[in-house]
Amino acid sequence: MSLTIEQELLKAVNKRRNFAIISHPDAGKTTLTEKLLLYGGAIHQAGAVKAKGEQRRVTSDWMELEKQRGISITSTVLQFEYNNYHINLLDTPGHQDFSEDTYRTLAAADNAVMLIDAAKGLEPQTRKLFEVCKLRGLPIFTFINKMDRPGRDAFDLLDEIEQELGLKTYPVNYPVGIGDYFKGVFDRRQEAYHLFERIAHGSKEVPEIIIPKGDESISKYLDSQLYEQTLEELEMVQEVGAEFDLQAIHEGKMTPVFFGSAMTNFGVSLFLESFLDYALPPTPRKSTLGTLAPTYPDFTGFVFKLQANMDPKHRDRVAFVRVCTGKFEKDMAVNHARTGKTVRLSHPQKLFAQGRESIEEAYPGDVIGLNNPGVFAIGDTIYLGKKLEYEGIPSFSPELFSYLKNPNPSQSKQFQKGIQQLQEEGAVQIMYSIDDFIRDPILAAVGQLQFEVVQYRMLSEYNVETRLESIPFNVARWVMDGWEALDKVGRIFNTMTVKDALDRPVLLFRNEWNVNQLQGDYPDLKLSAIAF
Repeated sequence: MSLTIEQELLKAVNKRRNFAIISHPDAGKTTLTEKLLLYGGAIHQAGAVKAKGEQRRVTSDWMELEKQRGISITSTVLQFEYNNYHINLLDTPGHQDFSEDTYRTLAAADNAVMLIDAAKGLEPQTRKLFEVCKLRGLPIFTFINKMDRPGRDAFDLLDEIEQELGLKTYPVNYPVGIGDYFKGVFDRRQEAYHLFERIAHGSKEVPEIIIPKGDESISKYLDSQLYEQTLEELEMVQEVGAEFDLQAIHEGKMTPVFFGSAMTNFGVSLFLESFLDYALPPTPRKSTLGTLAPTYPDFTGFVFKLQANMDPKHRDRVAFVRVCTGKFEKDMAVNHARTGKTVRLSHPQKLFAQGRESIEEAYPGDVIGLNNPGVFAIGDTIYLGKKLEYEGIPSFSPELFSYLKNPNPSQSKQFQKGIQQLQEEGAVQIMYSIDDFIRDPILAAVGQLQFEVVQYRMLSEYNVETRLESIPFNVARWVMDGWEALDKVGRIFNTMTVKDALDRPVLLFRNEWNVNQLQGDYPDLKLSAIAF
């Protein structure tokens, strides 16, 4: 008997898990990503972020500059099957200079994994990204990493999460020792010790010894002092810790906590198995038609990322589309909400970092890659059936501004093409002077490294040398009521007026004090640090 479309969708949705990893730089996010792929069977040997000699490069960092710097610069998608689940892992940049790319990716995620360095605890970028997850109501799973190195007390780390983030914690597993004495974890689900054997670089799945609670053979592997200390701490966790509450986890009020070491593979498989059991399947989405469940029969999706030149040989542009409802099928003709046009989706691709393969169908929670001949913009909705649009993806206030100059007029065509494509994909915000005699684009970035990436890509992908000329402003505010509201105010001192890519007025200020001064002088002028 064939399934109805609703039954088919429900079955597909229940098999899917979609998540992004958030962390401060150097917490080990790329390493954890690689080890999840290893245990998920998507790769057979894990690389190290800063590869040396014969060590493999990591799968998720595909851009040449990422390999040179040993950091993640651009978001990507990694899809794999594990234990009959279909997993979409949305890999994001860890570096704070690329936080806007991370914000956009979180718009496509149903769950978040918060990665914390055991020695450093909560760090600024983690806190900032946590607030974005909180705004979206995402369930947050915590992996406390680097337990094989000297670090802070487990209770201290749990308390910091509770006090600073207002999240209840539930340790799903608990560490046995720390640093050189880290032997593994006690899994509270199975009531068993999982002890690990250290292997070089953790490039292969790690051998594991499982000993049930109360089994006397534990004495062969743990000295009596470490064993007694672990028992005492587990009793305290049981007595003073919160009760497990799956609904609170799904509401973003409780975080399951896992301890381990991504570099040596300690605790990675335990985390993955528990995560798949506890995580939310694809969730309903707010639209102009109301909140739509993933089993809504008509196909809908939205573009959360654009990427140019993933395949330098073909100079391609790829739109990353999150499937929200219904079933996607190759060659389907969909409506494009922003332009009102019909678009045929003839070359859909399954994404795996830089690698891609053609697909025939996709379901809610999946991310597909579509060729983008200049049709799509970030935040675009595509749909079948009744017209609708999903909530827009915001642009956040940049903090650094520079003119990007082309010192070679003969390369004007390549220069304009590069600027247009990098602007479309959101690699950097681009603004323009309102003075018609100044044609140079203004790069508006969160961090200096964004400028470096733009210059690097202009040279490597478009063969254009560029020069930066800094502009002495540090704060941007969009004028909410447009040019007419700005005209009523007249001349404004200590600011620079520019326009963004959508021709909206933006005021640049030297500091927050100047913003507050203007708001005091003109209380009716509505300014915003975020633009949709």
